[in-house]
Amino acid sequence: MRLKGLELDFFRNYTHLEASFDPRVNLIYGDNAQGKTNLLEAIAYLSSARSHRARYDKELIMMGVDSAFLKGEIESRERDFTLEAKLFRGKGRQLYSNGVRLKTAGELSGILNTVLFCPEDLYLIREGGAARRKFLDSAICQLRPRYAAALAEYNRLYEHKTRILRDWPENPSLLQTLDDFNLRMAQTGAILIHYRAHFVKRLREHAPAIHADFSGGREELGLQYQTVSTVGDPLKAPRELLPMLLDHQEHHRQAELDSRQCLSGPHKDDVVVEIGGLSAKTYGSQGQTRTAALSLKLAQREIFQEETGQWPVLLLDDVLSELDARRQAFVLNRIRGGQVFITCCEEEKLEGLEGGRAFHIQGGKLI
Repeated sequence: MRLKGLELDFFRNYTHLEASFDPRVNLIYGDNAQGKTNLLEAIAYLSSARSHRARYDKELIMMGVDSAFLKGEIESRERDFTLEAKLFRGKGRQLYSNGVRLKTAGELSGILNTVLFCPEDLYLIREGGAARRKFLDSAICQLRPRYAAALAEYNRLYEHKTRILRDWPENPSLLQTLDDFNLRMAQTGAILIHYRAHFVKRLREHAPAIHADFSGGREELGLQYQTVSTVGDPLKAPRELLPMLLDHQEHHRQAELDSRQCLSGPHKDDVVVEIGGLSAKTYGSQGQTRTAALSLKLAQREIFQEETGQWPVLLLDDVLSELDARRQAFVLNRIRGGQVFITCCEEEKLEGLEGGRAFHIQGGKLI
């Protein structure tokens, strides 16, 4: 799986860009604020129609312009694909694969898988549960179209239910729709929990071994998936999880009405990371939590390869400069195989890279 070429029009600070890439290592260098991260963001967007930095697509469009265009030439599953995304300010978006318009972002699944690692991910362990949920969502959406569709539907239902709970004292008639929203949220929530639990199970098969290699066998990494308290076994089928979620909703119904907040559902899920049996978030050193975060990302890459038979495209956004020499060497040694994009500042030199091409980015242009 590889990105052969990329074309951008009015995406972030790129008025226009056309580039073809090496199937191995592509080093993207330049000063800060020139567009290196924007380039990786565009690649990642083509894989899942999601940005790791922007909540809304309109944020990806150049200021003063009404639309943006992204096009990627992909080699995947022994076939060639042309992926296109047309973004419109205030008018949604259009996604295409080989000229055919896609109905949902989930249809992108499996065409271009990417694993993005940026400096913020080094704090994945220390941050709140939202960061780890985002990590799970980003990974699973690329592998499971059903999950991507369920996540989009759950987020839509959550926003509606939040408005109902917020406004019902002033407009009591809104409560007539609450049961319907609760049922639909439980149905889609059961799908999210099922897939998240299975992905964390896969992470437990890969991440501890990577962490052990990283630490020279001195540390043991543990992962636990936390979800709604009434769910005894999150690995069960969604139809078996549904009554457990409905039971939790019923027990929290009055508390939700009183607090005017949505308190029940997988939007509060988390992954507890432990090192040596202790909470990494609470007791881990900076070095330990960084190693754990790296292990999760590299485990994600191995799961993608195991699932599809192809290495995903790895995007390392200015992350190597944040690591000490030992961790930097470990990552570079571990990522052999597959296509890699690495951004760095102009004055940095990365040892251990073999082959590939270098691209100089300045002011949103390829120099």
